Formats: sequence, structure tokens, C-alpha cells
Amino acid sequence: RWVLSLQCKGSRNLMSALRRAVEVDFKDKDKHKSQGLYLLTTGIPDQETHTISAYVAEVCRGFDLQLHVCLFSVMEDVDTKGIIPPRFANPTETAIAFKEIVQAANGRFHWFGEEGIFESDDITVLVSEMEKAKYYSQK
Repeated sequence: RWVLSLQCKGSRNLMSALRRAVEVDFKDKDKHKSQGLYLLTTGIPDQETHTISAYVAEVCRGFDLQLHVCLFSVMEDVDTKGIIPPRFANPTETAIAFKEIVQAANGRFHWFGEEGIFESDDITVLVSEMEKAKYYSQK
């Protein structure tokens, strides 16, 4: 079930978007068996990682909810149209921050860019399963 599309309108105020999704749109959570939030993003949130991690850990437990993140790394020379985010991090630092947030929310992390897939929890699980199958078939 797709609940809503959140836009931060030029900012990366993830806390505000999460609060709106959880406190407004998930109020009828008992009507649904499972729910998840998917965050599609290109940069680090305005708020500190530990603040968001603590919030999602608490909320996700209370709602049996998972937060999944798809991080798209854009090229460094892309024009930002003069918008400078309150926080800046390089792509690797951004990925590390979102992995921490996703772990707190029992979700999955996917990181890709124009060059391809850099990291994906789903692909990691699939590769692990294929390696197990290969190992057992050799036995």
C-alpha cells in the first residue's frame, strides 16, 4: 500500500517528513498487516544521524514499521541551482549515515548512481543464498 509522497521543498528535513508520515498517515495502522516507508533521496538529511536513528527506532517498534532507503548518488558537478543544504556530506558519508538509520528501522539500504549499483541489502542477501546453494551442491 502506497501511502503518500513526501517532498521537502528544497530542504532535506527528513524528521518533518517522517513525523508527518508516521503521525498522520499511519494512524490507521491496525487496518493493515504490514507497512513500510521508502525514502528516495540524493543527500544527507538536515538533522543529525543519531537523532533520526533514535526516532525511527522508537517509531518502527511501536508501529511494526520498516524504513527502507534508496540513495541515488549524483555526479559532483551537478548544478544545485543555488540551494545549499544545511548539512553536507560526501556520497560515502551519506551512505554510512543512511545505513545507520536503516539499521535502527529494521529496513533495507540500496545505494546506486549513474555508474551502477554500489551497495544493496537485497543483492547481498541474494548473493549469499547463491553461495550457500553452490556450497551445498558441491557437498
